[in-house]
Amino acid sequence: MFSYRHAFHAGNHADVLKHTVLLAVLKHMAQKETPFTVFDTHAGAGLYRLDGDYAQTSAEAAQGFLKLVAAKPATPLAPAVQDYVDLVASFNSGGQWKVYPGSPFIIQQHLRGRDKLKLFELHPTDAKTLSANIAQLEAGRQVAIALEDGFEGVKKFLPPPSRRALLFCDPSYEIKHDYARVQAMVADALVRFATGTYAVWYPLIPRPEAHDLPRKLKTLAVRAGKSWLEATLTVKSSKLLHDDEGETIRPGLPASGVFLINPPYTLKAALKDALPQLATILGQDQHATHTLESGG
Repeated sequence: MFSYRHAFHAGNHADVLKHTVLLAVLKHMAQKETPFTVFDTHAGAGLYRLDGDYAQTSAEAAQGFLKLVAAKPATPLAPAVQDYVDLVASFNSGGQWKVYPGSPFIIQQHLRGRDKLKLFELHPTDAKTLSANIAQLEAGRQVAIALEDGFEGVKKFLPPPSRRALLFCDPSYEIKHDYARVQAMVADALVRFATGTYAVWYPLIPRPEAHDLPRKLKTLAVRAGKSWLEATLTVKSSKLLHDDEGETIRPGLPASGVFLINPPYTLKAALKDALPQLATILGQDQHATHTLESGG
């Protein structure tokens, strides 16, 4: 149950997608004076070392964030992508890319005086690291950490007093039941707090549950009469490869997506420019592509 550690995957192409989207949503929410609350159901450790043992073991950032910042595109980066790069740069100095901020720190950077952040993390080691990292911010009661299951823990906080909130959910999906739990959590949340913004990241892998989840989330949105947006980024083929001896080579994560219910009206335009650029820069073969759909 506790074998997944995001430190092995920090800064990969899935992080680039989900954090570009997350940042764009936060920037929009901060435009109104009314305070808002953010719930991060699977917070992780909060900060990651790209030069650490975990990240170096998988080297996934090399094909994700580090590939993005090393690229020299013919045209300037799209504003949403540039905002993301600038934010990560604020955690580093001297042109060195050693620190990668996870969603808790990306969110905290955009909180204002009365805004709140509620973090859930069930992994005992990551929760301890998260607590130590957050303590450095001296954010006081603005940021709260709960060592509990975010799928269930978030329920008692909906609706929040501010009546403005973002629920950000990016579980590991290491356990296949996570797909069903995401759907159940969003369905319950829409009943409790119909006007909240819900953002769910999911992997696109050769597993029926992975492809069913966005379709089921779309059904929830349509039935509730809510707007929705789905953005996906594919960097390579999902076909299994084989070495010279016939052994199967695991290709790694080929694609992922983010599905939002009640997304900011500005998000589609921001991603329309960002996604093609990410597919071009991060693509690993001719199958690299992206999609952007919305409705409601």
